[in-house]
Amino acid sequence: MPPLLLVKELVLDNCRSNEGKIEGLTDEFEELEFLSTINVGLTSVANLPKLNKLKKLELSDNRISGGLEVLSEKCPNLTHLNLSGNKIKDLSTIEPLKKLESLKNLDLFNCEVTNLNDYRDNVFKLLPQLTFLDGYDKDDKEAPDSDAEAYVEGLDDDDDEDDDEVDEEDYDEDAAPGDDDEEDGEEDDEDEDGEEGEDDDDVSGEEEEEDELNDGEVDDDDDEGK
Repeated sequence: MPPLLLVKELVLDNCRSNEGKIEGLTDEFEELEFLSTINVGLTSVANLPKLNKLKKLELSDNRISGGLEVLSEKCPNLTHLNLSGNKIKDLSTIEPLKKLESLKNLDLFNCEVTNLNDYRDNVFKLLPQLTFLDGYDKDDKEAPDSDAEAYVEGLDDDDDEDDDEVDEEDYDEDAAPGDDDEEDGEEDDEDEDGEEGEDDDDVSGEEEEEDELNDGEVDDDDDEGK
């Protein structure tokens, strides 16, 4: 299989387009799911290749003012479309996006159309398939971020698990000195008992010597009496 057929993500930001075409971008990218063409000077999407599997298309910071009807033919399975920073002035320009039945996320930041009265309500009415407009749903709840944030959260979870393991190790280490103290206490008790035993032996020995001396004196007194 040719290498181009395996590519799923392609970023061409800041490349220069020529008459609405980006050199090298062809329909040979059959497996392409993510395409980013930010700030490439596009005035139209008419020359985009047919990309049936494309799901996310970044077109922000170009000069597109219309002609969006071709997207349903070129990229029929789009779920995310970013048109921020283009020259879109009215709702009729984005009306053709109704044909993108899978479209869930649309961004129009910094387009003149966002200045219209009841802009958000009217866009949701015009494009009922949308879930998020400019990062928020109909109830002004923020859209979850992309897979990148999920990956970071996963890393955070791993860090939390590591911290728990460290805490357990610290707890074990803290508990260990206590055990040593108990053992030291037992050894001290044994030493004290041993010292007391030796003291008792010394006292007993001294008493025996005194008894023997007293017996000797009694015997001497008896001999003198005789």
